[in-house]
Amino acid sequence: MPVAIQAEGLSKRYRIGELQAAYGTLRESLSHASKRLTGKERRSGYDEIWALRDVSFSLEEGQALGVIGRNGAGKSTLLKVLTRITTPTHGRAEIRGRVGSLLEVGTGFHPELTGRENVYLNGAILGMKRKEIQAKLPEIAEFSGVEKFLDTPVKRYSSGMHVRLAFSVAAHFEPEIMLVDEVLSVGDAEFQARCLGRMEDIGSTGRTVVFVSHQLQAVAQLCDRAILLEEGRIVRDGPSEEVVAHYLQTAAGAGSSRTWPDLESAPGDELVRLRSARVVGADGSTIDYVDVREPVGIEIGFTVLEDGAPVLPKIKVVAGGQIAFNAMDVDPRWYEPSPPGDYVATAWIPANYLNEGLVTVDPAICSIDSPKLHHHASVWEAVSFHVQDPGEGDSSRGTFTGQWRGVVRPLLEWTTTEA
Repeated sequence: MPVAIQAEGLSKRYRIGELQAAYGTLRESLSHASKRLTGKERRSGYDEIWALRDVSFSLEEGQALGVIGRNGAGKSTLLKVLTRITTPTHGRAEIRGRVGSLLEVGTGFHPELTGRENVYLNGAILGMKRKEIQAKLPEIAEFSGVEKFLDTPVKRYSSGMHVRLAFSVAAHFEPEIMLVDEVLSVGDAEFQARCLGRMEDIGSTGRTVVFVSHQLQAVAQLCDRAILLEEGRIVRDGPSEEVVAHYLQTAAGAGSSRTWPDLESAPGDELVRLRSARVVGADGSTIDYVDVREPVGIEIGFTVLEDGAPVLPKIKVVAGGQIAFNAMDVDPRWYEPSPPGDYVATAWIPANYLNEGLVTVDPAICSIDSPKLHHHASVWEAVSFHVQDPGEGDSSRGTFTGQWRGVVRPLLEWTTTEA
């Protein structure tokens, strides 16, 4: 495939601090001149920060690239360099194709002009011809949802109305390359869903999309590839599901597997100790993310050190900062004392059960002391994984593209009869 965007060694440096006042009085100018002559002038200090450091990547035509990272990681700076709003300190970027961008709410909008006049102005800035704008005006107005206010000055628009109209113009510009920053957060959930649908349409027609967002589920759903920026550098580049899962796990401080090789220092007591915990797929391999339509296993390795009370494996699953559920193995085998030795137990969470997002798991080995559980070994947030819905319509969300609230979202069987 031909390359649409080629970035090589992009770096951007900014200076922090005042180098020189923009203007001054005659008295100040004479004072500075005398100090320079006598050698008493003190130069104002300044610091430097690198918003981008040696960023290199290539993007083929028709690909959708997500750019994620913490605030201040350099995401918006990267888009500003790609759109030639700012020049890089080092490096170069080549963009091959007609570019449409939406970086700031209402960019190119004049507050005194009406919405209709701003559509023509914004379209002209983006490179659209007047006839092209005229032909698409009804569609732009309908998509934005502000038809009633097209002849109202934009200064009376809310920020949500601004971004609706601005995105509508950019989305109907039919660019070969679409660059979108985190501006969709201004719109409501319904409009965000429409925007994502429009961007999916753009991507499906063979055009290129670069999408900067903190909406990680949208990145995983919309983009087939993602890069993770940290302090201006690319630290991860790969399939969007993997990059999103890595970012979430790093933020949570838990990965998809964990081991305690030294039995003496491993979590536990004199009866039992944990050896390992990991997230596994149907084939038994360790996974960082799972399709919501697939089952996922939590494997716990532990060692019974001596004869004693019966013990059983247990997990606590946390999603969205809330406890989704607790579960333990109730097989009768655990009602009898387990002989000393090594054990591996796997709890299988069924498909179409958990909601999308980051899930953390606390594994434990317990004994029943009704009405309580005695925890012999347990680890808080030992492992984590990311649940992703590809949005193909066959999960519990169907064709709904908005945020599905709750920690679980099971796919239930429904029966319907006419009353």
